[in-house]
Amino acid sequence: MTAATVPRHAAIAVPLVVMRHTEEVALLCNQRFFLASSAHAKLHHLRRLDDRLAAHLDGLVVAREEGSKASDEALANAGRGEVFAATVLALDNRDLRRLELLLGIAEQVPDVRDAIALAGGWASAESLRGIAKDMLDSPHPFHRSVAIAACDFHMVDPGEMLHAAVTDADATLRGQALRAAGECGRRDLVAACIGALGDEDVDCRFWAARSAVLLGERHRPVRVLHDATLLAGTRHGAQALSLLFKLANPTQAAPLLTEMLDKPDHVRDAIRCAGTVGDPRLVPWLIAQMNEPRLSRLAGEAFSTITGLDLAWLDLERKPPQDVESGPGDAPEDDDVAMDEDDGLPWPDPLKIHAWWEANAHGFQAGERYFMGAPPSWAHCADVLKNGYQRQRIAAAEYLCLLRPESKLFPTSAPAWRQQRWLAQWPHA
Repeated sequence: MTAATVPRHAAIAVPLVVMRHTEEVALLCNQRFFLASSAHAKLHHLRRLDDRLAAHLDGLVVAREEGSKASDEALANAGRGEVFAATVLALDNRDLRRLELLLGIAEQVPDVRDAIALAGGWASAESLRGIAKDMLDSPHPFHRSVAIAACDFHMVDPGEMLHAAVTDADATLRGQALRAAGECGRRDLVAACIGALGDEDVDCRFWAARSAVLLGERHRPVRVLHDATLLAGTRHGAQALSLLFKLANPTQAAPLLTEMLDKPDHVRDAIRCAGTVGDPRLVPWLIAQMNEPRLSRLAGEAFSTITGLDLAWLDLERKPPQDVESGPGDAPEDDDVAMDEDDGLPWPDPLKIHAWWEANAHGFQAGERYFMGAPPSWAHCADVLKNGYQRQRIAAAEYLCLLRPESKLFPTSAPAWRQQRWLAQWPHA
């Protein structure tokens, strides 16, 4: 073969490089799940990670068959990152056979379903064209549930099919549809959500209650949300607490906080909820909790949620205690590999913060709700959505729906570049 016959832009896949792309995509995807709900990352931090993730995905796309082969081989682990990478490639290549296989894996392995949903949210509208509609019309309930989740990531209303989906016999589809009803601002489905408050499936009950609240209902879902906070081991307890305390005024919240404080295992929940209630009268108690190492950073976050202060920026932090370990342990016998939810939060300095509060407490009215330094309003929450940390942004998005029940819930976990595009057009009033 002469030089003239070699394609000028021919790409030769280097197996070692392709393998590195595959590993990095899986690693970054797993980091992203943590970062998207963290208290120390802003949208530009998420964008930085997303750009790295996109670069490695591009490397797999350029490698073509070698990239698809490498992602398939990585599926031996069947982790979230591996499933995410393979699904993005399948959508980008419009490889329906491989997509069918991946959907089958996700149906059997619930732990990777959020990765499938993220892949659908990551994919471009062009990659999803036709595929999303076919999945929404699919006779397979799980395929429809995945398509609905992908629509949520794109802030796209799935349409009339939600009417049938919210009462489907399949609990996974029913739950996803009930969730989408609230996140899409579908007030025509309020009655369906109210009807599902007694659903036999605990997940469906929670999503029905949450959506009913986001759609403007303020009474009947509260009992379901309260019950969800009491069910040990359920994955919706923290969300239910957060929403419940956004609805409760300080007077209503007081006995609930007292009830939590009577149970030692619920002190962290009480601190989170104190930040959500936003009553300045709770600030001295939060400052006192900052003296306890295992509660200190969480109490600092709750204080910031009320006042809007960035403790690190204002030098209201201290050095970490030397005897405190953060994150999963290195010991082989330690089964707890979960990330520390306080990781990345500043260590508040109680003395400095007490002095600040003594000088500035007069600017906060007792008995009022404060969120990031001001009562929740559309303009203020929209600003937090643009400039806050991820956990603050998640709260701001929820407040916006509570303020205007017809609004769509802003997807703070969507690809950062898409969020930035939406926010550039987001109404301030």
